[in-house]
Amino acid sequence: MKAVLRHEVRLLASLVLWAARRTKGTGERFGYARGQGAMMSGLAFVCVIETAGLSVLLRNWPTVHLVVLVLDVYTVLFVVGLHAASVVHPHLLTPDALHVRNGVRLDLRVPLDAIKSVRRETRYQHDRNAEGRLDVPIGSQTSVTLELAAPLTHFTVLGRRREVSVVRFHADDATGLVRQLTAARQLTRARTVLSPSPDRPGSAAPATARPAEEARRPRSGL
Repeated sequence: MKAVLRHEVRLLASLVLWAARRTKGTGERFGYARGQGAMMSGLAFVCVIETAGLSVLLRNWPTVHLVVLVLDVYTVLFVVGLHAASVVHPHLLTPDALHVRNGVRLDLRVPLDAIKSVRRETRYQHDRNAEGRLDVPIGSQTSVTLELAAPLTHFTVLGRRREVSVVRFHADDATGLVRQLTAARQLTRARTVLSPSPDRPGSAAPATARPAEEARRPRSGL
């Protein structure tokens, strides 16, 4: 129950950020909401029409009308909030990780050195329960596939734990994301190779030993 309430609060907060034309997070942003914009707009329009129709039908029952009106208005806000959350929470590429996001439901941090391969790949069929795979479709499609060197732990909204080694998600500019991610991975590997190992503490140079004869020679009192 707490997870659901937290999700609802974050949706409402996303509406505020969307109205202020702000996005959340620091890094290179890659949006994905464009793939579902038309669908979400149509769904919100249908909800508004339903609200208006029920208001007319229930005008003679004030109590029922008020309850239904509150539920309908909340439904409209919920639908708009889903789209707003997708807009203000884009995928983020930082110097050390890629954050794969889906509104307020998902923010999976994938370290760059944990990515085995990345490719541009459009898919329209997904099995959300596939073992070891996380599919994050937008508008029923994914366009980027990540293969990981080792499984990452992913927690769902309700707290279910999953180990994933393949991540598929959508980006509006999938080609640009793959290109930037590939360059970032190459830079990370170059830094790792060129990074000098910590210097060992230098040992004191041994003092030059005097010849045995000089050591045994008696010193002059002069």
